[in-house]
Amino acid sequence: MAIMQMKDYQKNFIEFLLSMQALKFGNFTLKSGRKSPYFLNMGAFFTGKAITRIGSFYADAIADAIKDDFNVIFGPAYKGIPLAISTLQSLYTSYGIDAQYAFNRKEAKDHGEAGIIVGKALEPSDRIIIVDDVITAGTAIRETLDIIKNQGGASVRAIVVSVDRMEKGSGNKSAAREITEAHGIAVCPIITILHILEYVKTGKAVQYGVDSAMIAKIEAYLAEYGSM
Repeated sequence: MAIMQMKDYQKNFIEFLLSMQALKFGNFTLKSGRKSPYFLNMGAFFTGKAITRIGSFYADAIADAIKDDFNVIFGPAYKGIPLAISTLQSLYTSYGIDAQYAFNRKEAKDHGEAGIIVGKALEPSDRIIIVDDVITAGTAIRETLDIIKNQGGASVRAIVVSVDRMEKGSGNKSAAREITEAHGIAVCPIITILHILEYVKTGKAVQYGVDSAMIAKIEAYLAEYGSM
């Protein structure tokens, strides 16, 4: 596997995930039914300090990869909602980018602020960045793209996720690549599983249960399900 060069914010992000026990190693059954040796739980960020920091990493990734060609941060319900708000705040405080937010309800309201979109009412001229937790098979992302398409046809400039597991989607290509090829939208992770793998190979994650045997399990899992 190719060595992944990491930027400072990416290395700091991995260390943050480990310190918060949001990135765990062991034996986990994913929604897809796959048995994975690692698992990412973005629900671990429920304090003011933690959600502020996670937003700063999303903002760093957006400023690094996308610059300022957007005006709306969209957070899919439910985990994407706090990510969108925190990212929006960090974009403004750290980069001076004053964007807007929107997120969807699971069920539409028929009174008050009717509809399924909360925040910025989406228009065809809007340029959206979707922020979500992790991409595995890409099912949730496709559902979000359909929601946005049905709410005015705004353009989605990019999808930013915390970790790209770089696993096969419906075929032999990664879910991220399938989405990019089908919709022409870049998927920009803060880090990928290869960044994580390179980091743990340095021995800095032994205290989190990542020894040579666990590294071998991760590599075997990627050999079976990964798509580089």
